[in-house]
Amino acid sequence: MKKAAIVYDFDKTLCAKDMQEYSLIPDLGYQNPASFWKEVSELSRAQRMDSISAYLYLLKKRFEEQGKPLSRESFRNLGKQIQLYPGVETWFERINRYGESQGIAVEHYIISSGMQEIIESVPIAEQMKKIYACRYYYDEEGFARWPAQIINYTTKTQYIFRINKQVLDEDNEEDLNTWIPFADRAIPFTRMIYIADGMTDVPCMRLVKDYSGKSIAVYNAESAKAGIQAERLMREGRVNFMAAADYREGSDMEALVRMILDHMGADARLEELEGKVK
Repeated sequence: MKKAAIVYDFDKTLCAKDMQEYSLIPDLGYQNPASFWKEVSELSRAQRMDSISAYLYLLKKRFEEQGKPLSRESFRNLGKQIQLYPGVETWFERINRYGESQGIAVEHYIISSGMQEIIESVPIAEQMKKIYACRYYYDEEGFARWPAQIINYTTKTQYIFRINKQVLDEDNEEDLNTWIPFADRAIPFTRMIYIADGMTDVPCMRLVKDYSGKSIAVYNAESAKAGIQAERLMREGRVNFMAAADYREGSDMEALVRMILDHMGADARLEELEGKVK
């Protein structure tokens, strides 16, 4: 059975807002999460920092100022408070079953600039083949000391190639950078779907699309701004499709992904027939 990968962003793709806004930022006393993100932007500009580096630094600093240093466990408890979009919790098993009916073994991946420990504590984490996200280095007492992994909108593309070549361990750079003919890669781009919500995902959206995979811009149907942004991504040719972030059975999103899997299945069967002599 041929393998395919569906790769997801997390914030505003599988849930309605940034994961930190459910409880992490409010726990710092911010009545409006936008105030925290404004401080991150100001720090980033003032120090010429990558915005994700600035966010990780400021988050750790603010918690330490309040006498409650960040720990691995403090992150893990937060995932239980995240509210996923409708249908997400049953989405993966439904899509897996449909893929199998088309001769396709579907694997699911997350590539996010959010916190890995938070995502790992969300119920759907067990459905993922691999989760790539930001994380801290923790000392022997379990407290965050330094960013161990920083994933921003451009470094996300590295993980697309890891999935493509199935070099999934982050510390394996040699195999990642070794040339493998496209036809010999474990999950070709033609059997890859990238699902995300916005401008920070453009490099990955465009990469997958340009290599003949499929990119889908999802949007919150209750947000006019989100819909406009998805339409812009379509107009500019950065994605193949757009769909409301409704993952329920019978939704437009499910119908779209099923059609893509139909296409993948047909192509896989044609590949098997190609060159055969009766």
